[in-house]
Amino acid sequence: MRFVLPAFVGTASAASTLLSGGTIIAFNNETNGLDVVRNGSLLITDDRIASVNSSPRPRNLPNDTTTIDVSDQIITPGFVDTHRHGWQTAFKTIASNTTLAEYFGRYGEFAAASSFEAEDVYLGQLVGMYESLDAGVTTVLDHAHHTWSNDTAYAGLIASIDSRARVFWAYTFHNITSLNYTIEMQFPNFREIAESDLYASSLVELGISYDTWGPTPGPETRQIADLAKEYNVSVVTTHTLAGPWGITNLPSDLHQFDILNTSIPVVFSHGSFITANDAQLLRQTGQYLSITPESEMHYGHTHPHSRFIQDQAALGVDTHFTFAADILTQARLWLQTARYDFFDAVLKKWEIPSTNPMSVEQSFLLATRSGGQALHRDDIGVIQAGAKADVVVWNARDSWSMLGWVDPVAAVMLHANPGDVLHVMVDGQLVKKDGKLTDPNHEDVKSRFLESARKIQKTFRETPYPELEGNWEQSGFPFAAPQIADIEPGNGTGYGQLYLDQ
Repeated sequence: MRFVLPAFVGTASAASTLLSGGTIIAFNNETNGLDVVRNGSLLITDDRIASVNSSPRPRNLPNDTTTIDVSDQIITPGFVDTHRHGWQTAFKTIASNTTLAEYFGRYGEFAAASSFEAEDVYLGQLVGMYESLDAGVTTVLDHAHHTWSNDTAYAGLIASIDSRARVFWAYTFHNITSLNYTIEMQFPNFREIAESDLYASSLVELGISYDTWGPTPGPETRQIADLAKEYNVSVVTTHTLAGPWGITNLPSDLHQFDILNTSIPVVFSHGSFITANDAQLLRQTGQYLSITPESEMHYGHTHPHSRFIQDQAALGVDTHFTFAADILTQARLWLQTARYDFFDAVLKKWEIPSTNPMSVEQSFLLATRSGGQALHRDDIGVIQAGAKADVVVWNARDSWSMLGWVDPVAAVMLHANPGDVLHVMVDGQLVKKDGKLTDPNHEDVKSRFLESARKIQKTFRETPYPELEGNWEQSGFPFAAPQIADIEPGNGTGYGQLYLDQ
């Protein structure tokens, strides 16, 4: 198949690498918080962190150690994205004013599947993962709903492998009526993938995504739950909104299928109208919510209760074609949104807030360790001996935005931007070095992707928008127009248009 590129094989690196001279943001299991090590070093052996050292040049290094000077830079764990649809990259900038209802009728898998060939899925997925790596996101939970044919399923999987990101690739079971591709037809495809050795030596792990758990489960639901247990998949994930959206899939819906109390992590995306009882069920079963701050504000599904369940939550991006794929932006947006809400609760009582209700350290942990916890992985999203060597070096020495920093956590969370990412390691291998991705095929990928994207964008420019009138079929609730922001004095609002003509 044309979309298959051979997995990138770089020059074999030394068994050990020393990142020397940086300020390290490590994790301390005893305090359950961060430890900052200044002018220290990080020894990486194979795919693991061997030691976190207080000296830039510790004694008794392995003979074959390669040293990378990161003096005056900041070293963090790679960020963890717990909700993504990687294949949609070709839609970038054509949906800047969309809503969730419009998304379903235009950009989601049910509406868009017929416009994408396997090559398009491969390129969109690969470029989407490259964007993540470039921004310091080393682990992605991909709700892979590009599984509308055997070929497109393989295309997204192979792209994930080729990206060299750590991807939890969750095969989506769904009835794609436009292509007559049913869940019953997907079962053998999933089994073939699960029993293959295609991803055995890669950083990709197999999961399942499914969105019809309840309150009225689909007829195949029990079979999908049993399939997850049979193959002991690395994750199960589902969208949950509830409220007027009608997309339920609450923890209590999954609980009836005995899936929450297994060793399999279950990640619930959004949870916009999650109930208090379901939040408690997350705590009781150790399962997590993926908050996607920008998505939930951009599309309008919101997150009125998510700040109350942050102890069982991590962060995600969702649809990176509508905004950037970096978790740093999501963490910063969420930090300030949560602060606003907690502050507002005090001010509404005509009282003056005496403390800041959410810290930058909490924001940092949500972007890193909490993502690992959501996936039931203590060795992801942290810097400590024995953890996976998924590491980001920030150019804190030369960046104008970080110049003058003292607190490295604040420097990253409040002042850095993805352009400050200097080096990225995944599983002990440099995937970005000196500000550039190390894959030698990336220029070819760029040109192929642009050809694919222009074709798809042309198709969607010529496709009528869905009419959002009457009641929404997902829930039966009526459509209503919100007040339009007015930023101009006098007549007109300044709303403008989309600039898509070429």
